[in-house]
Amino acid sequence: MSAAKSKIQEQPSSKFQMKQISEYFGKSVFGPKAMAEYVSKEAIKAVNESRNTGKPMDRKMADQIAEGMKNWAIEKGATHYTHWFQPLRGSTAEKHDAFFDPTGIDSGIEVFNGKALVQQEPDASSFPNGGIRNTFEARGYSAWDPSSPAFIMEKASGKTLCIPTIFVAYTGEALDYKAPLIKSTNFLVKNTVEVCKYFDANVNNAKVSLGIEQEYFLVDEELYHQRPDLVFAGRTLVGNMPAKGQQLEDHYFGSIPERVYNYMTDFEKEALKLGIPLKTRHNEVAPGQYECAPMFEEADIAIDHNSLLMDVMQSVATRHKLKVLWHEKPFKGVNGSGKHNNWSIITDTGINLLSPGHSPQDNLQFLTFFINTIKAVHDHADLMRASIATAANDHRLGANEAPPAIMSVFIGSTLSDVLNQFEQSKPAKSKSSKASEKKISVYRIPEILLDNTDRNRTSPFAFTGNKFEFRAVGSSDHCANAIIVLNTVVAEQLAKFKKDVDALIKKKVNKLLAIEQVLIGYVKASKKIIFEGNGYGEEWVKEAAKRGLSNIKTTPYALDAYNTKHTKDLFVNNSIFTKKELEARTEIKFENYLLKIQIEGRILGELVKNYIVPSAVEYQKKLIDTIEGLVRIGQTKAQNKHLYELAREISKEINDIWENNNKMVEERKKANNLDHADKKAKAYCDKVKPYFDKIRESADKLEELIDNDAWKLPKYRDLLFLK
Repeated sequence: MSAAKSKIQEQPSSKFQMKQISEYFGKSVFGPKAMAEYVSKEAIKAVNESRNTGKPMDRKMADQIAEGMKNWAIEKGATHYTHWFQPLRGSTAEKHDAFFDPTGIDSGIEVFNGKALVQQEPDASSFPNGGIRNTFEARGYSAWDPSSPAFIMEKASGKTLCIPTIFVAYTGEALDYKAPLIKSTNFLVKNTVEVCKYFDANVNNAKVSLGIEQEYFLVDEELYHQRPDLVFAGRTLVGNMPAKGQQLEDHYFGSIPERVYNYMTDFEKEALKLGIPLKTRHNEVAPGQYECAPMFEEADIAIDHNSLLMDVMQSVATRHKLKVLWHEKPFKGVNGSGKHNNWSIITDTGINLLSPGHSPQDNLQFLTFFINTIKAVHDHADLMRASIATAANDHRLGANEAPPAIMSVFIGSTLSDVLNQFEQSKPAKSKSSKASEKKISVYRIPEILLDNTDRNRTSPFAFTGNKFEFRAVGSSDHCANAIIVLNTVVAEQLAKFKKDVDALIKKKVNKLLAIEQVLIGYVKASKKIIFEGNGYGEEWVKEAAKRGLSNIKTTPYALDAYNTKHTKDLFVNNSIFTKKELEARTEIKFENYLLKIQIEGRILGELVKNYIVPSAVEYQKKLIDTIEGLVRIGQTKAQNKHLYELAREISKEINDIWENNNKMVEERKKANNLDHADKKAKAYCDKVKPYFDKIRESADKLEELIDNDAWKLPKYRDLLFLK
């Protein structure tokens, strides 16, 4: 054996490791490679046709695919299969069935046919349904989505074949995120192709491209289980920041701690096996906060993969005695976490419709899709805000790194200049047309090419070079909420654009001139939503009010946008939701908010009675014993003034915290007696939630006053800095 080979075996090189990674990428996915081995060419053709055209698959072909999928899964070690779907609760769902079907006491057969592949019947009554299903009406259907490949989920004790599906009620209404997501994507693709025909007759299809950046916190599992608020609410309801938090910004992009690094490489390997194309990992701004991001994929699959990734990350964390926190604001005083959705549209001819090229002012096709997207966000700003509204995200929007609750669009100085000149029907300045070729020169350093926009991390919806980044989406939220709305509003806007242009063409206006005239009108009508400055500043709040832009800070009031006639017409007329589906989903969102706040209130009450006040009383007793001992040896009250003051201060905070907790309980009772979910949600928001801050203020003061050994909850300094 050569020295070189020996060295590789003893210490694998990067090249060798890359070979290993490439070998296990997609290893657990029934993708094209596996299908070519286990399924006939005719069946593969049927799958591809179903994916590309939406045409239902013949049951005979489904039988062939099921047989091949079963054989592949069993050879991989799977013993069960499940329809993997995404009900309206934020997490995934699965019901496992064995491939083995007993036929006698000592015999059996392996069963899995086209019927089992295409359709199953999980109970629909116990999932969130907004009143669509009664408890006694249980039937629902999960139906195979051929566009998303099946995969094998491996846990310590076994392997299960997971088949991505949609989930609908017996009555036909969608009870999941995926069915309306598919409808919204198809709606957008249809209208995109029709508009593209103005510029290129060869465009016959398109895809929505999506890249999802996932932020998260990691805490030690043992400490996590000592915090009831983290376990049941996902965030700390009490707690003070340590002396050193994120103020030095030394955690951001810093060296990844070894324990975290080991965890990251472990979950990345599992994710890659499942075909999730993870690309990036790094420390985020807050201590204990991290981020991972995949390469871009078709939106439907990207959202499937994000849900699957969250499952994988939490499962792998257990191996490392860690816990992943998805909550948007698990710790007061440091940055919250988002899930940035990078969105664009790509034609079947390979053109990214949001790529401006070297001369955006000369690229009318780019300007068409760019301006129509801005117009769509402008016209549906309140609905865009509602699409990212959750109890958890209310803590994040407008705080630290997160964008504000005001919907605005950032496009950068170059494209702002292009639109200004376009609006005035003048050629853009030469400096703008060459913006993408500008360079920064530094001695000894290769030339740095500038993008056509800077990045504005304070914007909720920012153009970032060749895509829009919907930054306001929360880290724990299901991306389909936002993307269904974004797809639908842009699709409707494109349909309106085509109607407006065709009307001018019928009046004998030149096609390109008609396009320009319509776009100029859109720029004038929607430019108030474009904002290039600091979204964190109070100045922007004042400026936005002058512009007439909404600043809806809390979820129950943001969700009202789903109940407007404007929104109902948008979704119902375009067959994204039925009226009943939309009303049910809105009801679920209100219910989810009030239940989250209700749970937090109960946990906070538990912390007060079982942790905080007992800690304070225990320490206060020690103080009193100390004071009495000092008195017995002749010390005067004046000589022990500070001890007396400390004991009194503890008493004050105990009284305040107990009184506010009682008031909070009374407000909860009143809210629970209201008759509709939206009224209850608003009561919890306006009447119950304000007591959280009052109770926390006293609790955090007690944490400062009380001996560390007497305090019964792990503190921020323990939670945020992993050991």
